[in-house]
Amino acid sequence: MFRSKIRIHTCRIILLTSLVWLLVDVALLAMYSDCFGDGWDCSKKAGSDNVIQVKEEFRGKKAAIAAALQGNQIDDDDTNLEMNEVEQDIGEDGIILSPYPRSRLKRWEKAPFVKPAGELPGEMGKAVNIPIEQEKLMMDKFQENQFNLLASDMISINRSLTDVRFEKCRDKPYPQLLPTTSVVIVFHNEAWTTLIRTIWSTINRSPRPLLKEIILVDDASEKEHLGKKLEDYIKTLPVPTHLFRTENRSGLIRARLLGAKHVKGDVITFLDAHCECTEGWLEPLLARIVEDRTTVVCPIIDVISDTTFEYIQASDMTWGGFNWKLNFRWYRVPEREMARRGGDRTAPLRTPTMAGGLFAIDKEYFYQIGSYDQGMDIWGGENLEMSFRVWQCGGRLEIVPCSHVGHVFRDKSPYSFPGGVQNVVLHNAARVAEVWMDEWGEFYYAMNPGVDVRRAAGDRAVLARGPRVPQDDALLVPGRHGPRRQP
Repeated sequence: MFRSKIRIHTCRIILLTSLVWLLVDVALLAMYSDCFGDGWDCSKKAGSDNVIQVKEEFRGKKAAIAAALQGNQIDDDDTNLEMNEVEQDIGEDGIILSPYPRSRLKRWEKAPFVKPAGELPGEMGKAVNIPIEQEKLMMDKFQENQFNLLASDMISINRSLTDVRFEKCRDKPYPQLLPTTSVVIVFHNEAWTTLIRTIWSTINRSPRPLLKEIILVDDASEKEHLGKKLEDYIKTLPVPTHLFRTENRSGLIRARLLGAKHVKGDVITFLDAHCECTEGWLEPLLARIVEDRTTVVCPIIDVISDTTFEYIQASDMTWGGFNWKLNFRWYRVPEREMARRGGDRTAPLRTPTMAGGLFAIDKEYFYQIGSYDQGMDIWGGENLEMSFRVWQCGGRLEIVPCSHVGHVFRDKSPYSFPGGVQNVVLHNAARVAEVWMDEWGEFYYAMNPGVDVRRAAGDRAVLARGPRVPQDDALLVPGRHGPRRQP
């Protein structure tokens, strides 16, 4: 009897101890994982639901940052932005961009609908099915770009797409006068049909007065079709299209900077080289920027299947976030953001971060906040760096649900990374942590203990000394929570 009571008591102790350790494990996992997903209170201070909300009073406080960047980030090439021509006011609230002069804005009309090209494969965004006898050829070609190149080559370079917008978007009024944009497309060994389809979808579905030019940047491609054939082809296009080439592989970030340097439009729109713009994609983006030139806007990024090239509409109920390894992640839009928009799913959505491949930004604002970080290598992390910088430098980052652009998503990259993918991504993420996250960067290092890159900030650290939303009660991401601190 006595032994039985001892055993019961011992079992209770073991169970309670196990339960305590289980709770500790759950707490630690929650602290160091995706604290920007829904359902876990990761607030920096207990009971402070809005502790890292964006503070509107900090919008526009960018004077010191702009002053530092004018000496470090702006190229002296006369094709670049002349900073002394930037229309700006400097007051107690820092640099505030003046509205566009009316003379620079263009009157526009909707682009005509692209009609289906007969019975060609893939019309109206439908999937392309490869015959069984061609499956081996399909798999062989797939390795070149990590998508179904055979299917892409069967589809018209002017293929038609369904109108995936909300009905309310189709009749939504936009300002009659809008700024012009230059579309910058960077590519490295891109397939011919995906690149040309990107170009034609941009031309066909953009109001012509608003599309100033298309700028192509070839990042040291080796494919023959991207040489003289491309040079000759772009001369036949109805929109001015310019091609620039890097001498050596420089990566997405530096290649985009090269393209941006030659932009003549008021707005820079970055697109990847395997996209398809849909009807009415451009006007909603430019309408947000003409209203506030410090607003950076992204379309809904729809999915183009890498296996069938079917056009698949993406959800408008997700926004961009990140985890503490500084990986970009999509999360469900919280109810409070829906409430802020009055339940209108066509209204612009304020997003913490962006995917980075497709977005539009005022040219002058792009340089004021530092453009891209040239210390980053190849690809990766630049989207979070830009997102943090926009919010912390007084801007706003939005997803515009009435704008849709399709993108071929691949399971893996077909390109090599000098130094290895892992090293490049860790280096870039470390620069983000060092420059923009202040003490919050500790969580990145906790999740990546082998990273020795506190030296990585370098010249970019000058930005951290500019006026930003203070990290104690400011923006890591708007309206979300950071991990709870340990006492």
